[in-house]
Amino acid sequence: MSGHSKWHSIRHKKAARDAKRGKIFTKLIKDITVAARDGGGDPELNPRLRRAIDKAKAANMPADNIERAIKKGTGELPGVTYESVTYEGYGPGGVAILVHAYTDNKNRTVAEIRHIFSKKGGNMAGAGSVAWIFNKKGIIVVDKDRIDEDSLLEVVLEAGAEDMSSESDVYEVYCEPGALESVREALEAKGIEYQSADVTMVPSTTVSITDESVARQLLSLMEMLEEHDDVENVYSNFDIPQEIMEKIAG
Repeated sequence: MSGHSKWHSIRHKKAARDAKRGKIFTKLIKDITVAARDGGGDPELNPRLRRAIDKAKAANMPADNIERAIKKGTGELPGVTYESVTYEGYGPGGVAILVHAYTDNKNRTVAEIRHIFSKKGGNMAGAGSVAWIFNKKGIIVVDKDRIDEDSLLEVVLEAGAEDMSSESDVYEVYCEPGALESVREALEAKGIEYQSADVTMVPSTTVSITDESVARQLLSLMEMLEEHDDVENVYSNFDIPQEIMEKIAG
């Protein structure tokens, strides 16, 4: 899970920066709207909507914006109809890349995503080319200064978690998507704060990238895909050594 963990860490820090600039409001509104459309407007009965609302609140989105997005999703207010689309491809070094997006114009979005892949040394591939590498999992990220590893492990395993990894400054708790709410509620019941709780795609195998120039090009591709207005999430199976990651970040 190392490649996924490192990219998740990069994304979390980037999201925090973008939230300060209000840059992610458009994506958050889409996420809320689609979640409400697919599962109803009550966050108590729609875990996906609750997670989307939590993200919006963390980004300091005004309550009125959240409410309007929900009502557009449920049809109480007029709004754009978004389709969920998935694109697959390969990045520099042969890594697998999975892109999830919401769009109101599939022809425009696919052309723009293909252009990004090509511009950054990757290429799009057909449906099913890389999706089989990824498994849908729930992930909860907890800062290490909140709790010790053994205590956290005891709480999450009892609540239905499958695995936990220790990264540089956080713990990452993995579970089946259906168990995400029970694990999250168990943490809240114990007063254990967490950075994020979401459903993600975790690769079953990883590709090691040890060339710094390839790593830079790959991360540039990932970031450019993330910055596209229609893209909600980008997943990959790269594994870049920590020293190279730190060098690039520096």
